[in-house]
Order: sequence, then structure tokens, then C-alpha cells
Amino acid sequence: MSDKTPPSGQAAGASAIEEQGWATARTLAEALPYIQIYDRETVVIKYGGHAMGEETVAQKFAADAVLLKLLGVHPVVVHGGGPQISRMLDKAGVKSTFIDGLRVTDKATMEVAEMVLSGAINKEIVHWINRAGAEADVRGVGLSGKDARLITVEKATRTRKDPTSKLEEVVDLGFVGEPSKVDPKIIEALISSDQDYVPVIAPIGVSEEGETFNINADTVAGALAGALNAKRMLLLTDVVGVLGPDGQLIRQLTVAEARKAIHDGVATGGMIPKLETAIAAVESGVEAVVILDGRRPHAMLVELFTEHGAGTLIKP
Repeated sequence: MSDKTPPSGQAAGASAIEEQGWATARTLAEALPYIQIYDRETVVIKYGGHAMGEETVAQKFAADAVLLKLLGVHPVVVHGGGPQISRMLDKAGVKSTFIDGLRVTDKATMEVAEMVLSGAINKEIVHWINRAGAEADVRGVGLSGKDARLITVEKATRTRKDPTSKLEEVVDLGFVGEPSKVDPKIIEALISSDQDYVPVIAPIGVSEEGETFNINADTVAGALAGALNAKRMLLLTDVVGVLGPDGQLIRQLTVAEARKAIHDGVATGGMIPKLETAIAAVESGVEAVVILDGRRPHAMLVELFTEHGAGTLIKP
């Protein structure tokens, strides 16, 4: 029998598995201050089309959403689906055109978009949340902006410079809308219920005249976050966040610095509308917005419950 004294804090014969248990316990203990910050607070999560491309990633996302609910956070998921819509349109032989990142949407395209967004994608996310939360009875609820008059829209308008005449011209985007009114009563009823519900919102809205419109999912997330006075909005995408001129991640930006990043060309391409959405959300009352890589497992948990976070935070 060995007469060696076990290392301090470690029982004799402790296995690697036991050590993993102690490590998990330390992680939970260290997360306590952050869990208390978000207790009974609303977090709006934009789950992007590229970030939800793989089934295993989708399952882990759903499990993390369930964990947030069980930790006392009120997650509200807004999903995109651009790549999935494109694939379905290709199958149907319908050609897509884009202006400033927005899909020009005629009636046939709108029908496909609603089928994919409110149907296939929305219900798949709800299904994974229901599966992940079955033991604790956490339930996903699928909605679109058409439900309970959640999102009323106006037709979106854009202008661009004619390459020949150099004059500004109005571009008709078809059935593309922008939120004019958000009535969050249905969401508030779900998140305040005794039952643990996780609302999952498809970015479809309806005009005052009753016509159905496609809406940019980032815009929907920002409008909902403002209406719900959310503590955080998380924009899950397929990049780590905003990169500086040196290619390194910028951890924090004020609204003024975010505007400057756009103006100076530090933010380019698809990052520009994300920053614009973040700025609008913060100015509408959201405490802060985070742009982070949704393809990495547990990115939301790292962002909310650790000291350093996982992406770029935009704050007032």
C-alpha cells in the first residue's frame, strides 16, 4: 500500500472522470454572477440561415435554448432561412435577384418563402427544442409575424443610382416589408406563463391591407428586441464578429464606434446591415447587442455566462 499523500483537494484514487466532474462544478460556480444578471430577463436570439445549416449544430442550439430557459432566462428565437429559400426556389425553377442584400420577392417567391420559413424551418427548430426540453417539459412554440398581429409591415423601398443616367431611382423589391408596428403581447404571454415556452418566430409579416411580406430576419430580431425591452440581442451568424483592420476580433464597440466602422470601411459586406440592426436595437432600448459565430457549439452560453464573451458587443 502506497504511503504517498494524495495531492491537496484530490481524494486518493480520484479518476479522470471525477476530475471532469469537479471542473464542471467549478464552471457552474463561476457562472453564478452572470446567471443572476440574466435572471428573468429577455434575450432575443437571431438564428441565421448559415449558422443553422447542420443538424448537429441545430440540435446543440436547441439544447442551449432549453438550458437558458431552465436557468431563468427568457429566450426568444428569430430565425432566418435565406439559403434554404434559395434551394427551394432553385428546385422550383424560380430565379432570385438581390438588391442591397434583400431578395426581390414577387408573389411566387413570397409563397415559397412563407412555406420554407413559417413551415419547414420554423417547425424543425420547434421540434428540436421540444426534443431537448422533453424531460423538463420545456416547449418550443412556432409563430410568424402574422400570428396575433405580432408584426405589421410597410412595403420596403430602396433607391439606387442608375449606371447610365447617374440619377437616383426607386427600386421595387416586391413583397419585402419593414416592421411598422410590433405588438409583443403574444410573446409576453408565452414567456411569462407558468409553462416553460420558448417562442420561435419566422420573419413573415402582414400589411394593414392584409398582404403577406417577407422581412429581413435581422430586422425582425431588432424590432422584437426593442419592443420586448430585451436585456440582450444575440445575432448568431457565420463569422466570429466584427474584425478590425488587423484582422483581429473587436470585442466591444459603442454605437458611435460602430457607425465609424461602417463609415471607414472597417465593416464591409453583410456585416454592415448587422451593425445597422445592432445600432437600431440599442437605440430602441436594448441594453446591448452581440454579433457572434453561431456555428460554434455553446456560443450563446460562452457569451452570456463567461467573463470575456464570444463575439463583438455593441452598446450605447
